[in-house]
Amino acid sequence: MSKNTFAITPEPTPTAVLVGVDFGEAHFDHELDELAQLALTAGLQPCERVVVKRKFPDAALFIGKGKVEELKALALGHGASEIVFDQALSPAQQRNLEREIGLPVYDRTFLILEIFAQRARSHEGKLQVELARLQYLSTRLVRRWSHLERQRGGIGARGGPGETQIELDRRMIGEAIKRVRDRLAKLKKQRSTQRRQRQRNQVPSISLVGYTNAGKSSLFNALVKARSYAADQLFATLDTTTRQLYLQEAGMAVSLSDTVGFIRDLPHGLVEAFQATLQEAVDADLLLHVVDAANAQFPEQLQQVQQVLEEIGAAQIPQLLVFNKIDSLPPERQPRSLRDTMEMGGVQVPRVFISAQTGQGLDGLRQALAQWCLQYRGDDGSSEADGRASEEGIQGAGDAQAGAPGSDALQ
Repeated sequence: MSKNTFAITPEPTPTAVLVGVDFGEAHFDHELDELAQLALTAGLQPCERVVVKRKFPDAALFIGKGKVEELKALALGHGASEIVFDQALSPAQQRNLEREIGLPVYDRTFLILEIFAQRARSHEGKLQVELARLQYLSTRLVRRWSHLERQRGGIGARGGPGETQIELDRRMIGEAIKRVRDRLAKLKKQRSTQRRQRQRNQVPSISLVGYTNAGKSSLFNALVKARSYAADQLFATLDTTTRQLYLQEAGMAVSLSDTVGFIRDLPHGLVEAFQATLQEAVDADLLLHVVDAANAQFPEQLQQVQQVLEEIGAAQIPQLLVFNKIDSLPPERQPRSLRDTMEMGGVQVPRVFISAQTGQGLDGLRQALAQWCLQYRGDDGSSEADGRASEEGIQGAGDAQAGAPGSDALQ
């Protein structure tokens, strides 16, 4: 007697048309490569990329009536199931575009929120994502109840069931936002207590920061022999992980934290929601700014990270630039020296070149960190009074190589 077998057919991956609008900004991604990465990470398969040039966005349809009709025909021709814009859309623009095209329309902010929701693992990470999604949803309630907007409650009555439902939803979301914020405030207090304990123990705090997929988690694992999740994808890590790193050259241990990666046009709501996680960077004594040296867009990515650091109040913290992934560079772009300095904002900042994957340059990084630790601790073995190293102090980590030629291809 034969057994019946049933083949399970996997659901097809949703396809999406990617749309970017060029307003003449210098950092615009004409190939929409980063948006394509975001779409793939969120579970969408890009089937077409469209770039539209405009001087300013259309108030109602963002790209104008004519372009919307072209976009609709293109999406139908490719059998696309969704439209994704590289810029943030207002709730009205999103609603109008969906009505005109007849397909779901999402923006960059929504994609990032979806990825964050998939990646969050810890209780704190999930709460932060929930807060950001609630804040995003609260501005788009009208889309869910447009079929009730024009209903009226009776003769002489103002408003109706639709408006009542919107108000109910707005109040429910407002209450949910308050609950999540209260819970995050408690977690933030716990983190603050842990940081104060480290400060009392005179343990310097170092945080890894950088653009998403620059290799922060891979470097973290290589330095502290941890097993944090690391992958060649955007936002592989959302939850802050802290470990002790012993630096033999300095004869002391430091606290090393791996934080969430940054990205261009990171939604302000996400920055606010992840305040508890980003606080590790704000309270750090030193920032290891990890840069993907193999990415042709690394100067723009470096600038974007600096902008986010400015937004969260961490721009004045001393930095050590760590140019990662040199194993992916062609021979002509290999650095001439694994340690030098790089000008940032009129200041020479120490820089090291490494490959977290192969281990190349890691000894030089540890030496630079050890030099910083000795300066941080001072000759008498005690920490600085304000708990931070001076900016001049960390620059000393690169003084030995400041006169050596750097990699012209990477500057």
